[in-house]
Amino acid sequence: MAEGSVSLAEVEKAFKKFAIHGDTKATGKEMNGKNFAKLCKDCRVIDGKNVTATDVDIVFTKVKAKTARVIAFEQFSQALSELAPKRFKGKCQEEALQQLYGLIAGKEPANAGVTKVAKAAAVDRLTDTTKFTGAHKERFDESGKGKGKAGRVDIPDASGYVGAYKGKGTYEDKVKEA
Repeated sequence: MAEGSVSLAEVEKAFKKFAIHGDTKATGKEMNGKNFAKLCKDCRVIDGKNVTATDVDIVFTKVKAKTARVIAFEQFSQALSELAPKRFKGKCQEEALQQLYGLIAGKEPANAGVTKVAKAAAVDRLTDTTKFTGAHKERFDESGKGKGKAGRVDIPDASGYVGAYKGKGTYEDKVKEA
């Protein structure tokens, strides 16, 4: 990608990705203020000195319709044209806008700070079935897989003296023949 030749289609693709981020009902045609602020933060439009989160919110409010809560891509482009001279001071409007497009093009929403699964040695030690003793040991087979109800409840075994021969054809057959 050559310097200053970012196509509007690439910026629109990034707009759509950020527009649907975090909203299952979003179509990608309109973006709310939260996602606009996220786009500006993730694409480093907000630098903390020239452009702050407050500036982004003010520009969003300025370009959206009075009663609307979302902006379309045309309003998004207008918002970027207002932020560009602030972000890149000392450059002409067109050059600043192209550099701002360069920051946004091809970007996706980042999932920074998402909670990860805890993987501590203590958790591993507590869930290792090979170290279980006593009655708890009986609940798992050799591979460490649970036995289910067979591991928790004593299932009666009806294979005693009477139960073993009942219906097997030994005594009952003799009685019927006689």
